[in-house]
This record gives sequence, C-alpha cells and structure tokens, in this order.
Amino acid sequence: ELNKWLGPYYQSSKARAMATSSSSTLEILQAQAELYNLGLAYLKSIALQCAIKLRIPNAIYSCGGSASLSDLLAIVPVPEHRKPYLPRLMRFLTATGIIALDSPSADDDNTATVGGRVMVDMYRLTPVSCLLVDDVGAKGQGYCTNLSPFVLSLTTKYHLTASMHLAEWFEGLDGETRAPMPFKMAYGTDLWEYLRHDPHVSEAFNDGMASDSQVVLDFVVIRCREVFDGITSLVDVGGGTGSAARTIAKAFPHVKCSVLDLSSVISSIEKVDDGTIEYIAGDMLDYIPPTDAVLLKNVLHDWNDEECVKILTQCKKAISSRNSTSGKVIIIDIIIGSTSKLMSEVQVSYDLCMMMMTMGKEREEHEWRKIFMDAGFGHYKTRPVMGFLSIIELYPAQS
Repeated sequence: ELNKWLGPYYQSSKARAMATSSSSTLEILQAQAELYNLGLAYLKSIALQCAIKLRIPNAIYSCGGSASLSDLLAIVPVPEHRKPYLPRLMRFLTATGIIALDSPSADDDNTATVGGRVMVDMYRLTPVSCLLVDDVGAKGQGYCTNLSPFVLSLTTKYHLTASMHLAEWFEGLDGETRAPMPFKMAYGTDLWEYLRHDPHVSEAFNDGMASDSQVVLDFVVIRCREVFDGITSLVDVGGGTGSAARTIAKAFPHVKCSVLDLSSVISSIEKVDDGTIEYIAGDMLDYIPPTDAVLLKNVLHDWNDEECVKILTQCKKAISSRNSTSGKVIIIDIIIGSTSKLMSEVQVSYDLCMMMMTMGKEREEHEWRKIFMDAGFGHYKTRPVMGFLSIIELYPAQS
C-alpha cells in the first residue's frame, strides 16, 4: 500500500535516482520527517520563550519540582479562556525535552492508582529547564544558573525579523545600500545604534548578557582560579552591568575590578554603588585604562578582524603600561572546532547569529591566531570551559 501511495512520487527523476540507490522507502519517510521538523524548528525557540514568559519552569519548581496539569492551570498566569490551550503547549515542551513528563502505569481500565488514589501525569524540570528557574543555583556547586534573561535576549522579534532577511541579503536585494548584515537591511541601522535608541531592547540585551556572564564567571572563578593568579587589577571591557566584574571581585577581593563601556550603556544600567567595582565610560577602540588584565567576554565575536586588531592593540597598551610581568588579556569566547556534535552546533549557530546581527563572527583557532599576531601579541594558551566556550590567555610579545 505504501509503495502504491508513493507511486507518483517515484516518477520524478530525483525520486528515481533515490529509488535506485540504497535508500529505502523508510529512509525517504524518515528524511521527510526530518525535513519538516527542520522547517518547524523555529517553534522550539518560540515555545521556549513562551514558557519563560509564562514562568512555567518557576511554577513547576514552586510545586516541589513536579506539577500536575491542574497545578499549572492554577498557577500559570493565563486567563480562563486560554487555559484549554495550555496542555498543547505542555505537550510540545515535553516532546522537545524542555520539560519532562512522568506518566503512571495504567491498570486494565486505563487508570493508574496507588492505594486507591488515582495517579495523574506529572511534569518535572529537566536539566535544560532547571536553567530557567529564578531561585535555583547548582546545588553544592556554588554558582548561579538562571539563564532566562539570556534566552529572552536571543529570541526577540528583532532577531527573527533580521533572520527573515537572510536569503534576500545573500541575493543582494538591498541594491545600492549593500547592507553589511541582514539586521541593517531590515532596520536601516546596526544593532548597536538600535540599542542606543530603544531603551527596552537595550535593557533586555544587558539583562541577557548579565545572566550569561553570571553563569559563566561563577563557573570560571571556581574551576579556573589559576587564570587570575598574580593579578591585582582587571578591566572588564564591554562589561555592561558589571555582572562578570562583580563575580571576579567577590572571588578575589584583592583584585581591583573596573567596567569599561560606552557612556550610553553606563548611564542606562542600574549600578550597585557598593565600592566593589568602578564604572568607566569610554570607547574600547580609543582607550583602555592601565591594568594588569583585560577581560573580553563575548566581545570580539561582535567585530570584524580589523576592528578586533584595533581593540586588542588598545588592550596591549593597557597591560603594557603597568610594567607587570603578569599582564595579559583574558578572552572568553568560542573557538570553532568542538568534536562534540551538540557543542559544534551551538558554535556554528552563534556564528550565523553574528553574521545576521553584527559584522562579527565566531573564529577557528587559526583565525584567532592571526588577529593576535597582527595586534602584536607574542603567545597565547587556550582551554575549553563550559562546553562550547574557551578561555584564551593572551600575552604580549617580549621586547
């Protein structure tokens, strides 16, 4: 029956070629399912964003880590006429592994009972959705794990609109404007200019970067403490709200930490004036204050090679002016080339995002090496940290 149904399909030249190969009917149907799943993959991001905004992971956590549908209907903030749709969202979240579903074994009458009590399906957090809960840290590990703001910063309508211009951008349909990235083709300006003029988008961006920095640096100061050996001062360049610098200052009280960012960023963020860190308004392309170490976390991937060399040149001036033997630049960023399929996919996804939103890119190690040498640095060492990210310690050439 299946071959009869597929008969017309096999008449095409492509199908005949597939039929004469080792591909079976089952493989064709599998490929079709994978293709459709890829076409609908954007719904995973949308559903994830929706779950965060509805605080579904928090609702499950508030119920002790597992919750029934009735529990969620009572907690999740949706109006009565929308509640019938919530089970369908939950079904999608469980199918994609964002939320887990525990279904009790049914008796002959298709109900599950324990001690005469009818058991129901229970939703629980997975390792993924645990990262979306406000008040959950990694128990026993001592570091923060809430990445909801970062996920929200990746799933804005601006990302989606820019991505919808990708094919037209490749085709050059922007004419004489020759936009350097799809974002500018969509909005007529670059991301940084847009952030300067839209405080709501800027706030979401800064909150997202802060949550990511908190998670990454909490991990780094515990597992990679030796990176900060011999350092008495550090400038977090492009450090935004100061989340990373504050984490370092807390772990290493003897290190004087500062944040350098644009005046528009410094003036807009809510700063904690407790004397822990100093905020400095300035442009990293023009000047970086003298310091033992410069931190560049997820900064250089926003810029092309030429601009990266300019930034690194300023970094070299900053650490050389202190005449410190421990002077270095600490880069936390992606080095494309992970052997893990998941980590590699994250890395190249980031690269495509950079291509759509900025003039930057993620780099393979040989690309990193070139900009280091072009900026006058002598040597560097790398180590993987947190899966798809690496720490690069960069040292100036000895005169």
